[in-house]
Amino acid sequence: MAWLKRDSRPKAGKEGRELPDGLWVKCETCGQILYFKELERNLHVCPKCGFHFRIDSGKYVEILLDAGSFTETEAGLTSLDPLRFKDSKRYVDRLKDARAKTGLGEAILTGTGTLGGQPVVLGVMDFRFIGGSMASAVGEKVARAARLSLAERRPLLLVTSSGGARMMEGILSLMQMAKTSVFLARLMESRIPYICILTHPTTGGVTASFAQLGDVILAEPGALIGFAGPRVIRETVAQELPPGFQKSEFLLEHGFLDRIVPRSELKTTLSRILKIFADSLRKVPEDALEAEVPVPPAGANSTGEDDRNGGEPAPHSAGDLAG
Repeated sequence: MAWLKRDSRPKAGKEGRELPDGLWVKCETCGQILYFKELERNLHVCPKCGFHFRIDSGKYVEILLDAGSFTETEAGLTSLDPLRFKDSKRYVDRLKDARAKTGLGEAILTGTGTLGGQPVVLGVMDFRFIGGSMASAVGEKVARAARLSLAERRPLLLVTSSGGARMMEGILSLMQMAKTSVFLARLMESRIPYICILTHPTTGGVTASFAQLGDVILAEPGALIGFAGPRVIRETVAQELPPGFQKSEFLLEHGFLDRIVPRSELKTTLSRILKIFADSLRKVPEDALEAEVPVPPAGANSTGEDDRNGGEPAPHSAGDLAG
């Protein structure tokens, strides 16, 4: 009978409602479907399992610093293309796309502000910008942030999220490991606190340099932290890795971290740490304002002469390359 058959024709006014994109988010760990506005209110942390979603540099500034206190520094410092690198895409095009996507000039945002009323210099890496990779400009911005911290005797805070050195700049990106380490050593000599907050993921040359040099090293829960990735290590050693290998909890257990701090507690924890260090900022070491010691070129002996050139000065210095 016709009246028992389902009418498949669309009915007027009964069109399916389309939900707007970005309204719901699925947790990567527990699979819970989360209302995005609620997730935002919870600082992008899953209320069910505590998974910390990756957030951009601007959100970390909002979470950590006092409202309206942030002033960006070195905004115009950006990377060039010294090697004219091209793989599946030209490096200059990758830079252009990353800047358009993020609104940032580079993979790190630096500036000054106050945290709980205490003046600080802050740097936050942004994974959206070519995987937060460390290019020449990133290393330079970290070095200048350290120099500003030294000049104004403000604690330096760095939030890391990076896949490592940027391969498109070759050896120039690897040189940033040494440069940043030198400037952070000067902070230590001048008794100026440097605190590093490791977020997911922090790997490669960033881990092997400034991410592991803090006076205090904090991390968010569940962050991947290491030099090479677990798959590469597993294939190299031909063994199964321990459960949770390279996660922040594993590193804390083995002494590589001082504390794991949930995102909601970061500002309070940092404020307490800064108050503990407050006395050291009031005491200026006698040699704190000494001139920089020039760094001899690679291959130079203790007199500053280059053994490879028969005692003649090296044709190029680290300063020449950085310029």
